[in-house]
Amino acid sequence: MPIPSGPTDGDFTNWLDRQYAVAARNLTLGVSATHLVKERLPFRQRIVPRPGSVVASAVMGAYDPDPDYFFHWFRDSALVMDALRILVADGTRPASDAGHIRDFIRFSLGLRDLTGAAVLAKGDPRQGVDPDFVQHVRSEADLRGVAGDRIWGEVRVNPDGTLDTLNWSRPQHDGSALQALTLLRCLEDGVLEPGVRNEAAELLRIDLDFVLAHHAEPSFEIWEDSRGHDYYTGVVQCAALRRGAEWLEAQGDAETAGRCREAAMALAAAADSHWRTGAYASLLPAASGAPGRDLDIAVILGVLHAGLPSGPHSVLDPKAQSTLAALEDLFVGLFPINAGRTAPALGRYREDRYYGGGAWYIAILAAAEFHYRLAATLAGGAAFALTADNRRFVARALVTEPDDLDRLRLAAAFLARGDAFLTTVQAFTPADGALSEQFDRATGAQTSAKHLGWSYAGFITATDARRRALRHAG
Repeated sequence: MPIPSGPTDGDFTNWLDRQYAVAARNLTLGVSATHLVKERLPFRQRIVPRPGSVVASAVMGAYDPDPDYFFHWFRDSALVMDALRILVADGTRPASDAGHIRDFIRFSLGLRDLTGAAVLAKGDPRQGVDPDFVQHVRSEADLRGVAGDRIWGEVRVNPDGTLDTLNWSRPQHDGSALQALTLLRCLEDGVLEPGVRNEAAELLRIDLDFVLAHHAEPSFEIWEDSRGHDYYTGVVQCAALRRGAEWLEAQGDAETAGRCREAAMALAAAADSHWRTGAYASLLPAASGAPGRDLDIAVILGVLHAGLPSGPHSVLDPKAQSTLAALEDLFVGLFPINAGRTAPALGRYREDRYYGGGAWYIAILAAAEFHYRLAATLAGGAAFALTADNRRFVARALVTEPDDLDRLRLAAAFLARGDAFLTTVQAFTPADGALSEQFDRATGAQTSAKHLGWSYAGFITATDARRRALRHAG
């Protein structure tokens, strides 16, 4: 049977087109925001972004109540640039916007010589800080540890290209892997000017070298709460090294390519070890007695951001599908706004209390994108395995117990399920299309950071996945 073109509800399809245009425009609010000035008065900081920097949210906040997201996060910036790549490639944004990607590459290359010693050479970073805020400034010992490739585990820098001197959860090791994947896609898509390709290749090698050097080490997980062995970090590192190995071989560097493949095999085995009955655990503790975490939307985000084409830890993985079904069950019970809803609004994890622990746009969009990618993969000819693990996931899409594995019937069902999740996003998106970080679990009111770049990136990649599913259907 052919895959249907989508919901017949014209309001939904018209909204989808409008919201894509809004997301495309708003994604760039924090990109090269050189016109903005951030004053962190208690810390005596004045930050003016440089070209190529990406602030997570361009809306000024100081936890008053909006959080201060005026930083260039390595993770967020890579995801925003990947979404911008899609917009340039599909013609939504002009070809000149590839200049933002060029500037991002140059900004990133400019960070490699940052050291904590250089910061300390200019004086004590505590000097002049309001007494009540001194506790939030990094210690001298912490800053002195920032040397060599350790800059890439810094999580974030100031968008003016200076080291972040505030306490935060360090190290985090997902940024280089995500940046490597974005650069590889940019090199493949042809969105980069010829001269910029060499700079992209230089940055890509730096990223791959960092992943090779530190992939076995525990780090803080995606939400920056706990340190351990993180599923999300491991699976994106695995994907970056696998794809990086192919690129390195094409460059004639078989020796480094071999080391990448060996490390990727170790990471894949480590990701396998996260399986618990019914779901992949998000975080395994680094030491006995340390906190871990089981059910977490970070697992689904990891599968999507890694983009493995098949096998374990891809959208075809029955265990990843089972994890998403378990997350749906969790948040149906946790969030009052899910009463009577076909596809539930999703949050991060059960214990989340950050800004009330509400529903996150990126979480719901991830569920939609997962289903769209699965639909596209099946429509493209991939085989589907029904197991005890994923039977509930399949039944939910088919709205009945699976009685056969007709590939196109399944693809149509997964496309419709993805649309159901986007309909949930539509229900909690204001008329102007603005997407914050999350919305309240009881009232649906937006909370936390406004105009979050990652939220817009999530909408763009989910919609792009939907279009790919429809194209595969012919």
